[in-house]
Amino acid sequence: MPSAVSTLAEERTEDAAPVHPPVPARSRLRGWGDWASVAWFLVPALVLFLVFVLAPIVVAVYTGFFKWGGIGPMDDFVGFANYTRLFDDEVFLGDLGRGLYLIVLSITIQLPFALFTAVLLNQRLRGRAVYRMLFFAPYILSEVVTAVLFTMIFLPGAGMADHLAGLLGLEGLQGKWLADPSTVMPTLFVVMIWKYFGFHMMLFLAGLQSIPSEILEAAAIDGAGAWRRFRHVTLPLLGPTIRISVFLSIIGSIQLFDLVWVMTAGGPNHSSETMAIAMFQFGFKRYQVGYAGAISVVLFMISLLFALFYQRYVLRRDLSGAVTSGGGR
Repeated sequence: MPSAVSTLAEERTEDAAPVHPPVPARSRLRGWGDWASVAWFLVPALVLFLVFVLAPIVVAVYTGFFKWGGIGPMDDFVGFANYTRLFDDEVFLGDLGRGLYLIVLSITIQLPFALFTAVLLNQRLRGRAVYRMLFFAPYILSEVVTAVLFTMIFLPGAGMADHLAGLLGLEGLQGKWLADPSTVMPTLFVVMIWKYFGFHMMLFLAGLQSIPSEILEAAAIDGAGAWRRFRHVTLPLLGPTIRISVFLSIIGSIQLFDLVWVMTAGGPNHSSETMAIAMFQFGFKRYQVGYAGAISVVLFMISLLFALFYQRYVLRRDLSGAVTSGGGR
């Protein structure tokens, strides 16, 4: 039978806190070295983000509360007068409408056209690599080069578009492509399709090639035709790619600037003006920097709120498994 002294010693041993060995100095130095490596790569990126993203946003918000021409001190505080003027301006409301016009056409025409082309080039066709390169090549060109090229194509009287319209019996369009308010936006959209549809086509093509062929073969064995396989198998599996493509297309349409600026500068009579064009015009042409700051804030808020809404309600299921915590546990 154990004695009382040994029993008490065992109880004290069980109640005692576990003793951890001291952390070697080398391990502590290695930990500091890891943090130093993280800071070495992270700090430059944070500095660039603060200087070129956050700081301009703060300056634009601050400037939007002043009536300022860009020279001299900002001492004429007007509060929300620039924003009130903004939403009373018929031209700016027209800019919002033109942005919506481009969004609708991009979703209903450009993306289906890119998807159709991707499905076609996903088949076993001779020379399909060449076709892919040709369709994607316009996206590689800069917007300025594209705009200069199509300005020459739509040049009144001497451009290729006028000659083609004459051959097709469409003489009424000659000289009007970029000069008439009724044709300038459709003309710009044609240029946008030529420039950007190849990018969306490559996105769709990558999505199509990621679909396991076994699934399509199983659907074919079950008796599903080509259209039913596309409708009930390919499209659902292509959903994440389509949603990303829609998001990029909408954001691009909202922020469209350089292509329109080089081709029309927002004319004729503001009929092709976008929010970004209006911001540039008031800030660098009319020297109404406070009003341009208000436009930039509205443009930023529209893009931000749309991005948050889209991520929360549209991309939610696509991103639900993309982010893990606790080392993947």
